[in-house]
Amino acid sequence: MQKSVHIIGAGISGLSAAVRLANANYQVHVHEATQQAGGRCRSYFDAATNLTIDNGNHLLLSGNRHAVAYAKSIGTEAGLVGPKRAQFPFVDLTTGQRWQLDLGDSRLPLWVFDQARRVPDTGLLDYLALTPLVWAGPDKLVGKTIPCDGTLYQRLVQPLLLAALNVDPPEGSAGLAGAVVRETLLAGGEACRPLIARDGLSAVLVEPAIKLLQDKGASIRFGHELRAFSMAEGRVGELNFGDDVIGLAPGDAVVMAVPPRPAASLLPGLKTPSKFRAIVNAHFRFDPPKDAPPILGVVGGLVEWLFAFPQRLSVTISNADRLVDMPREELAQAIWSDICKAARVQGELPPWQIVRERRATFEATPEQNALRPGPVTNWKNLFLAGDWTDTGLPATIEGSVRSGDRAADLVLAMPRG
Repeated sequence: MQKSVHIIGAGISGLSAAVRLANANYQVHVHEATQQAGGRCRSYFDAATNLTIDNGNHLLLSGNRHAVAYAKSIGTEAGLVGPKRAQFPFVDLTTGQRWQLDLGDSRLPLWVFDQARRVPDTGLLDYLALTPLVWAGPDKLVGKTIPCDGTLYQRLVQPLLLAALNVDPPEGSAGLAGAVVRETLLAGGEACRPLIARDGLSAVLVEPAIKLLQDKGASIRFGHELRAFSMAEGRVGELNFGDDVIGLAPGDAVVMAVPPRPAASLLPGLKTPSKFRAIVNAHFRFDPPKDAPPILGVVGGLVEWLFAFPQRLSVTISNADRLVDMPREELAQAIWSDICKAARVQGELPPWQIVRERRATFEATPEQNALRPGPVTNWKNLFLAGDWTDTGLPATIEGSVRSGDRAADLVLAMPRG
């Protein structure tokens, strides 16, 4: 008899769990409280720019094994595009200096030995000073583990860790930062090739997953918010959606892949992160220069990363609590000024859109990291997923997919009967 699994939440973590279980011949039921799938990782048509834009600019790397495997499983790996080598151009807006970090295509970080491929004005000893991050514990601060000053920090470490942790790096968890460094800079260029969903996050990571699930007979219900669990004999027995109640058979399972606030409401006593940081994304309808790289690191300005899409220039600003209440037009103008310098373009402010996410990610500090729960709960058929659970990574797409895969594997390992 085919077992059923109910996935609560259709973000990337829920979808990855659903796809894994559907491929294992489970009868999958996805329940999403909102009217769209993808969570923070989705695209939508924006009337202000007359373009389809992403809710946030998300960068994947070729070494994000779970995320790349997920894309492959839904047939969209080719939709993640990037350069053939792990090369990252940068510009410093304060000095006008430009350089390219070239991590090559090796499995080893051999680039640190080549002055032409390193950050300008840095030496091998600067990179060796980062090694304490590699084995740092999650309770340690980045600022107490490595030097947070100097050329290498300002031109590479700070932008990298700011984007990954979404907090000012010195106050971030050294353990989480170390995981990022191990899986990127220390893994060699083969793991660091930047990948972008050029046609939009939904087209590459969301809609194909929904279609695969539907083709496999899964049910997907939007506007279907879980109100309560009913527990009996150490397991979830019923799911209460207000308008209907669904009973679970003995072998059925539930994966709860919702944000921390609704998760804590549904499971009183569940320990979850309680502090969050904002991210600001801005999109401008403007044809990028023909030689514009897909992604440009920006140092010394308001903007941190500049993405070039067809007909659009987009930016991401992390740890952006200071910007969430700034007048929108003033913010757009300030960002556009940085873009003009970074991309070497000119022009009046083009059609634009600002997307401010006040609670984009949990604070990747040691204190908040310690509040992340694992995937197992006190109920033997209920498992947790989400980038806010204890994935060993900060809140990233790779962490989301990894959590969904882990929850699905726990469902698959459940005893039969």
